[in-house]
Amino acid sequence: MGEMRGREVELDVTNIAHGGISVSRLDGRVVFVADAIPGERVLARITEDDKPRFWRADTVRVLDPSPHRRPHVWPEASVDRDPESRPGGADFGHIELSHQRELKRQVLTDSLARMAGVESDVRVEALAGPEDGTGWRTRVRLHVDDSGRAGPYAARSHRVIEVADLPLATSAVREVAPLTEQFPGQAGSTIDIIAPSSGGARLIVGTQARSVIRELVGDREFRVDDSGFWQVHEHAALALTRAVQDAVDAALFDPRAANLDLYGGVGLLAAALGDRFGPATRVTSVESDPAATEHASENLSEWIGATAVTARVERWVRSLADASAAEQARLAAGTVVLDPPRSGAGRAVLEAIVAVSPAQLVYVACDPVAFARDVAILADHGYRLTGLRSLDLFPGTHHVEAVGSLARG
Repeated sequence: MGEMRGREVELDVTNIAHGGISVSRLDGRVVFVADAIPGERVLARITEDDKPRFWRADTVRVLDPSPHRRPHVWPEASVDRDPESRPGGADFGHIELSHQRELKRQVLTDSLARMAGVESDVRVEALAGPEDGTGWRTRVRLHVDDSGRAGPYAARSHRVIEVADLPLATSAVREVAPLTEQFPGQAGSTIDIIAPSSGGARLIVGTQARSVIRELVGDREFRVDDSGFWQVHEHAALALTRAVQDAVDAALFDPRAANLDLYGGVGLLAAALGDRFGPATRVTSVESDPAATEHASENLSEWIGATAVTARVERWVRSLADASAAEQARLAAGTVVLDPPRSGAGRAVLEAIVAVSPAQLVYVACDPVAFARDVAILADHGYRLTGLRSLDLFPGTHHVEAVGSLARG
């Protein structure tokens, strides 16, 4: 243990950093502070002091509050509680909602400016929902501790915290959440509570057998495993569908080209292309999860030119270089939609894509720093950011979604 760890110090918080933490300095050293807001002076407890470039701290008391501070929407996560007893998952819950979006905008635009040299006036758009940013999560994971009690983990910890409610969740999730029940013999297991758009809420305890649920997006129905990936915000799938449809430049889109949907899941964004550009749309959706690919095949079955492939995107894109001359021409006329995990697509994937010179890319990003890094990589290969939107798919948290359009030129 370092000599500063556990000590409480007064800090002036200056700005927001990626990851939902604020920035301060102590004797010239950067200290990242949780549960603070830029502009505040706080009393904070040092939690990490073993990094040469920065330390970490938790706010224990607010000495000079921001005008944007509000009572935390999740009482158990309030700054009044000991930091080790605050549940994670709502790290912006103490910030007024419009200012949450301003801070997210700052992180996104600062990342693009610093890493990609791109200046942007993008704003973070709200989705439908309560004005305090609660009531949107259709999926929540709880953990069972040694006593059989279920609850969320503490922030940055694997310790289960007892809570009375789940305010970020939809009412359907909150109604069935087993927060007061005991699960003897289930220590270390997970309990997933999901409320799909049809069929009612349900619990998945541990590794019980999967079942198929149906999610409605506008008038379209998607099959997905109850344990599979689906957007968490109840309005996110429709918002992303429309955002991706809008992000595609129709003048550059060829329905009969070799269009790609990478990291495609159960086919949500491939269907977005098909719905916008019609029954002749050709698109290949690539996803590593075989169960998701199986569902994608069915979800995309009305488009005769749609195909779902089970493969790791990182490996599959290497095969593009071996395509025939005719297929290379179709790839060059194609549109690539990609929705990578939080780590982003990365150089190897992007260079394999741009090697076939597609007409345009639509990049759906859930991490602003990874997105900015990838925009810079694409710029090095002649693709510039021609459009950008940002959606607040995760109110009450630091997470933010971006949808970028990129084309040659």
